[in-house]
Amino acid sequence: MTHADVDATRTAYDDMAELYTDFARGHLATATFDRAVLGAFVELLRANESGPVADIGCGPGRIAAHLASLGVPAFGMDLSPRMIELAREEYPGLRFEVGSMEELAIEDGTLAGLVAWYSIIHLPPERVPHVLREFHRVLRPGGHALLAFQAAEAADIVLAFDHKVTRAYRWSPDRLAELSREAGFAVVTRMVCAALPNERFDQGYLMVAKVAEPVR
Repeated sequence: MTHADVDATRTAYDDMAELYTDFARGHLATATFDRAVLGAFVELLRANESGPVADIGCGPGRIAAHLASLGVPAFGMDLSPRMIELAREEYPGLRFEVGSMEELAIEDGTLAGLVAWYSIIHLPPERVPHVLREFHRVLRPGGHALLAFQAAEAADIVLAFDHKVTRAYRWSPDRLAELSREAGFAVVTRMVCAALPNERFDQGYLMVAKVAEPVR
């Protein structure tokens, strides 16, 4: 099923792709907590069997490239064809493909890890549970997923706001953790960082794991 908001998000990022890429370039170099969270994610991946890691909603590919620089076999997927073109130009040694997080073209249980770095924020809240189930489906037992998002304070609210590109939603870490548990995940950690001077909102991070089946 095609949703009007999906088409709007794709078009918005296609139109803003070059500007967004320039804006995001080099951001991780000064984003202390982003690097720390991604580093912890990589350490957890190394503690389990190696395997592919998907950057879902990869945009111009910076997170996939950072993971690859840390030795992770990462690839990227994004709704925007233009973003994928730019990611391929910027990081020709990595794999990037057009795709939707709501219908992942990935076989069951094949990923060691998955990152959704500020990419679930454009989904209407009622469709997020399905996406979390998709994330759970494609991860292998023991695999980890890392979500980043703009944080809301109250546990029972999700607030829409005017994103620089298109309409987006803030999430309560507690509410997102609850939905992740319902999708079959175990919550590993959640963190909220206070907004920096150039940010409008606190930043949230949630790391979850697909529980490995007990050995019989």
